[in-house]
Amino acid sequence: MNNKIVIWSVLFLGVMALYILGEGTIFVEGARLIFASIILVSITIYYYIDRASSGEEIYLRKIPGLQALEEAVGRATEMGKSVLFVPGIMDLDQVETVTGLNLLGHVAEYTAKYETSLNVPVSRSIVMEAGREICKESYLKSGRPDLYYDDMVHYISDEQFAYAAGVNGIMEREKPAACFYLGKFYAESLILAETGNSIGAIQIAGTGSPSQIPFFVTACDYTLIGEEFFTASAYLSNKPELVGSIKGQDIVKLLVMIAIALTVVLNGFFQSGWISFDILSYL
Repeated sequence: MNNKIVIWSVLFLGVMALYILGEGTIFVEGARLIFASIILVSITIYYYIDRASSGEEIYLRKIPGLQALEEAVGRATEMGKSVLFVPGIMDLDQVETVTGLNLLGHVAEYTAKYETSLNVPVSRSIVMEAGREICKESYLKSGRPDLYYDDMVHYISDEQFAYAAGVNGIMEREKPAACFYLGKFYAESLILAETGNSIGAIQIAGTGSPSQIPFFVTACDYTLIGEEFFTASAYLSNKPELVGSIKGQDIVKLLVMIAIALTVVLNGFFQSGWISFDILSYL
């Protein structure tokens, strides 16, 4: 591992030397910090991907909401009830919808494993087709293609509150033991979560919408907040390249926080007259 650090360090210095030599001709002049940051981020992420791909164990902190996915499906199985998965109300042009569908694949694997009924109401026809393919693949991957049927993923309505009313009706009639809200949500988030709470279902939510997170935190048992939601599929897949990428991004965030804190401290020292150079002039 030490040899790899040396190699990456030499590579970074070599690229920076190339930039300095070509500054103003090949490369844009006066953008050394930006260029160095891009190279450093790229090397850091690739370094951890390489470590993960070589078989080295990469530590990622535990996310309770993800660990509870299988537990929630198991609870529904024990109670003899269904699992409800809501992938949001937007189309596939929203990254949160894509993330939700990726997580649907993992939930479908659990329902196939435990032979539990899965209900996926959607509000967009394209999302319905994508969801069906994902569920079909998950059931086939789990060795239970006989349990899959197209109507487990079904269309309700494109209208926001008509869709919410339809999903609420499903909850009241079927009373699923586990409800997953993973996708893009707006005002219907609290309506769905409160209905699920009223029937006693275990609820796991995840979204990138800051305005809807408080409602899910209040009414659901587990909530994937922001980047936890977006990295969930990579976390569950346990693929080396994805796990290494997440670790590399976490290290980059740590370095950015350290750089910001150091800049604030040095700027404070400059303003107080304790040091003679202005760190902001280098940025």
